[in-house]
Amino acid sequence: MTISSENSASPAATAAVDFRTVDLRGQSLTLAGLRAAVPRAQGQTVADAEAKVQDIISAVRQGGFAALGQLARRFDGVAQDHPLVPAEALASALEELDPSVRGALEESISRARRFADGQRPRNIEVQLGDGAVVAQNWVPVARVGLYVPGGLAVYPSSVIMNVVPALAAGVQSIALASPPQKEFGGLPHPTILAAAALLGITEVYAIGGAQAIAAFAYGVPATEAGPALEAVDVVTGPGNIFVATAKRLVKGVVGIDSEAGTTEIAILADSTAQPRLVAADLISQAEHDPKAASVLITDSEDLAAAVRAELDRQAAATRHSARVREALSGPQSGVVLVDNLEQGIAACDAYAAEHLEIMTQDAPGVAARIRNAGAIFVGDYSPVSLGDYCAGSNHVLPTSGTAAFSSGLNVTTFLRAIQVVNYTRDALAEVSGHIVSLSGAEDLPAHGDAVTVRFS
Repeated sequence: MTISSENSASPAATAAVDFRTVDLRGQSLTLAGLRAAVPRAQGQTVADAEAKVQDIISAVRQGGFAALGQLARRFDGVAQDHPLVPAEALASALEELDPSVRGALEESISRARRFADGQRPRNIEVQLGDGAVVAQNWVPVARVGLYVPGGLAVYPSSVIMNVVPALAAGVQSIALASPPQKEFGGLPHPTILAAAALLGITEVYAIGGAQAIAAFAYGVPATEAGPALEAVDVVTGPGNIFVATAKRLVKGVVGIDSEAGTTEIAILADSTAQPRLVAADLISQAEHDPKAASVLITDSEDLAAAVRAELDRQAAATRHSARVREALSGPQSGVVLVDNLEQGIAACDAYAAEHLEIMTQDAPGVAARIRNAGAIFVGDYSPVSLGDYCAGSNHVLPTSGTAAFSSGLNVTTFLRAIQVVNYTRDALAEVSGHIVSLSGAEDLPAHGDAVTVRFS
C-alpha cells in the first residue's frame, strides 16, 4: 500500500485540495488488509470520547434537569429551566415556515411514508402438524426517542427520517430532541420545530449531544420547573462522535438504530464516469463537516486526475469552501486506486460506506454485488443528496464501517418480532419423546418432566 499527497508546496498549490492517494494496485490483500488500507479518520476515536461521554451520562442520571441545564450552558451557551419546547413555539415555527420549504418537506414526507409503509413485515403463522401452530407477530415498541443533530447545519430532513418510520411502525409515544440554539432563545432551530409540528410531534426537547441520548435512555424525573421526561425503549438518529458513543454505551438499556456518526461517501467509478459528477457528489458530503469522509475508488488514473482537478475548481466555488477543503484533505478522504472492478468491489465491501455511489458500466449489476453499505446509489442520476431529501429512502445510516453488520433506520427498527407457540395435547404428545431425549442429553431432566407430567 502506498499513501501519497498529490499536491506540492508551490504557491499555486497551497489553496488546492490535498486529496491523497491510497494505491492498492498489484497487491493481494485480505479483507482485514483492505480494511486497514482504506482511508479512515485519525485522531479522536470512540475510545477517546468514551470517558467524556460516560461522565455526561452519569451527570444526567444523577442530576436530572439541573445537570441538563448545566450542560446546555457549557456546550450550547444557553440558560434553560426546563428543555421541553412549548406548544406555541412549535405552532409558531410551522406558521412562519417558508412556503417553498414546507412544500419540499411535505414531498419528502410523502415519499418517505410510501417507502416506510411498504417496509412493514407481515405477521406469519405456520402449522407444523395437526394442532401445532407457531406464529410470529410484529409489535411496535411503546416509546421512542429521536435525535436530530444541530451544529454546522440544520437538519429538518432528519426529523422526517426519524419520525416517519416510527409512525409507520405504529409507535404511540414519540419524543424528539435537538440541540438548543442561542440565536433562537435556547430552542432548537425553527425549521426543526416546524418539521416536527408538520408530522404531529408535540413532545420536543431542546437537548443536544450525548446528554440527549442519556436523558432518553434513563429518563429524567419531574421537577417544579416541568414534567418528567419518560425513558424510551429505542433511541435513533445521527450525530457526531459523542452521540454515536453515547448510543453505544446505552445499548442494552435501550435499543438503538446504529452508530450513525459523521457522514461519509464512497464512489466506485470506472473510466466511463463523469469527473464533474463524481467531484460534485464528493463535495456534497464534505460540506457536512470538516471530519466528513469522501472516498473515490477507481481503476482509472485518468479519472482520478480529472476528479482531482474538478475538486479544486468546484471546492473553490462552493459556499462552505473552507469546510469542504478541510474534509477532502483529511486522512479520512482520498482516492483508492485498484487494479480492476473486482478489487474495487472488494475495497467497497471492506470500507462498508454509509453512502456508496456506483458510477460504472452496468451500474445496476455492480450494485447487486455489493454486500456492505448503508445505502447504494446507482448511476448518474441517483446522487446521495437525492437520498438525503427526496428519494423516499432513509438517510440515517451506519458509519465508520459498521454497515458491515448493521442496517440503516427503517420500520423494523421500531418493531419486535414476538413468537407465539400454540400446541394442543395431541400435538405435544407427538413430540414429547423427542423433548425427553433432548432434555436428557443436555442433563436437564426437569425439562422433560415438564412435558411428561401433562400425560401422567
